[in-house]
Amino acid sequence: MIEGECRIRPRYGEVDQMGYVYHANYVDYCHFARTELMRSFGINDKVLEENGIMMPVIEMNLKYKKPVGYDDEVRIITSIHNMPDTRMKFDFRFENLKGETVCLAKTTVVFVDSSNRKPKRVPVMISEALQSRILQGQDF
Repeated sequence: MIEGECRIRPRYGEVDQMGYVYHANYVDYCHFARTELMRSFGINDKVLEENGIMMPVIEMNLKYKKPVGYDDEVRIITSIHNMPDTRMKFDFRFENLKGETVCLAKTTVVFVDSSNRKPKRVPVMISEALQSRILQGQDF
């Protein structure tokens, strides 16, 4: 398993009338956390675009456990459990400062060639980056 962590503080505009983070904002938080995990092994959206790689989300599942309010710091633990082939799956666990799980999420992305918009196998740059992380002690 490869794992990373980042933190967010919901902004005022991200909460609803009840004072809780609006549910759809968790989709953006997952994208942010996925991007930060990929960045931790040297790959970001700009690098992917420059190499003709797109990673559209084809599946997403969220389970809300506890509400989060404005400016409540949340830790997002993002993990990859398997080496990808044409798809890559990410798991997310959102925790409040008490260590309580406030949301669980899963996303699946597919690797797509930006020139022809067809699915492709995991790009070498991604598989090599994952292998490097495995050699550093994180493994599947």
